[in-house]
Amino acid sequence: MSRLEEKTVKIEKLFTGKVISLQVEDVELPNGNMSKREIIKHPGAVAVIALTDDQKIIMVEQYRKALEKAIVEIPAGKLEVGEDPEVCAKRELEEETGYECKEMEWLISFYTSPGFADEIIHLYIAKGLVKKENPAPPDEDEFVNLLELTLEEAEQLIVEKKIYDAKTAYAVQYLQLQKALKK
Repeated sequence: MSRLEEKTVKIEKLFTGKVISLQVEDVELPNGNMSKREIIKHPGAVAVIALTDDQKIIMVEQYRKALEKAIVEIPAGKLEVGEDPEVCAKRELEEETGYECKEMEWLISFYTSPGFADEIIHLYIAKGLVKKENPAPPDEDEFVNLLELTLEEAEQLIVEKKIYDAKTAYAVQYLQLQKALKK
C-alpha cells in the first residue's frame, strides 16, 4: 500500500437511485487506523461549450431543486452506461438546445467533488452550430430556457450569481483565456 492509499475493508451500499448511489466504506488508513468514507457513485457526465458563428455562447436556464433556484448553465447531461462521452455530448446539445454541430472537440475531463464523489465531467466545445428543424426532445422531467450570451453577458451573470456552478464558470474562464491569447 502506498503511503497515501486507503485500503477498503468493507462496503455498505445504502441507496441506489436513477442518477447516483451512496455507499459507506470502512477503510484502513496509511497509518493503520480505521475510518469511514461516505461515497457517492455517479456514471459521469458531459458538458458542452456551444459557440455560434458570431461567438455567442448557448446556455440554458434551469431550475435546480438542490439549490432551490434557477441557474444558467452550459448544456450538460449524464452518461448512459457504456456510452461514449462525445456521443453523449452531441445528444445533450441537441436535446437541451435544439442545435447540432459540425465540430465537437474534447477539451478536458475533471472530477467535480473528489472528496466524496467519483463524478467526472468531460468538457467539449462545439462549433459550426446548426439549429435542427426537428430536434430530439428534452428529457420528460427537464424544462429549460434557451439563452444566447456574449462572453461579457456570461461574465456579468457570474457576478450576479446566476451562473453559479463549476462547469459553467470553468467554461467562461476557458473562453476568457482563449480571448486573451488572441490579443
